[in-house]
Amino acid sequence: MRAALVRLRRGTGLPVAFGGLTTGASQVRIAELSGAATDSLRGLGVVAGNGLGGKALGLARACAVTDYQGSRHISHEYDAPVAAEGLHSVLAVPVVVRRRVRGVLYGALRAARPLGDRALDAAMAAARDVEQALVVRDEVQSLLAVTRTPAAEDAGAWEEVREAHGALRALAPKLVDPGLRSELLAVCGKLALASDPVRPAEAPVRLTPREVDVLACVAAGATNAGAGERLGLRPETVKGYLRSAMRKLGAHTRGEAVVAARRAGLLP
Repeated sequence: MRAALVRLRRGTGLPVAFGGLTTGASQVRIAELSGAATDSLRGLGVVAGNGLGGKALGLARACAVTDYQGSRHISHEYDAPVAAEGLHSVLAVPVVVRRRVRGVLYGALRAARPLGDRALDAAMAAARDVEQALVVRDEVQSLLAVTRTPAAEDAGAWEEVREAHGALRALAPKLVDPGLRSELLAVCGKLALASDPVRPAEAPVRLTPREVDVLACVAAGATNAGAGERLGLRPETVKGYLRSAMRKLGAHTRGEAVVAARRAGLLP
């Protein structure tokens, strides 16, 4: 959320941005502020239908006003904290994941001026970043839940974990937020160790992130062309990464490389 607000301010040129995630089906809690001069908005609970953010939450679409306090298109339960921050023109963009609003991002001016399409487009792009992060977080939590259940011992369940592990590694390079990308790769590492947390005391094998990405695709049954399409690489580049990984793992075939990577704790 913090990184998305910084991007929103940079992309829109608006001096103030704030937002938060839903705490229930019908309320957003303002948790992050960027460029704010006061803490008047921090912790504010915005109910669906109330104020500008509540309108965006209830309608699941972007909304904007040129003069917050004087607008006839919204209710005015939150005029006091908005006025304390000195805000006039405000836009609110919902964060929607699988047709459910999961949060709201705001951008604002301390003057009553129209907000153009450029500002709205940039705010929506920032909201997409948050949506992507939430999708990844939901998927990671789901995968970790699988590894903690007895069903995770079944071969079929582990095949699902391995397939999802490959998908998450393919997604990581596409994430805009470097912190989220590092967090996702750390979770992939936990998944890789979850299938066999007790490893023999051997010298660790050092593979590059892309070599692990390619092996994860190979483990899921992808061809070089399929792995390339998934990772955004040319088949020849995939082949080069695979050849390098096989050499480091002491493997002579793709299958041997996958087995060796699992033994080394690099793949689930």
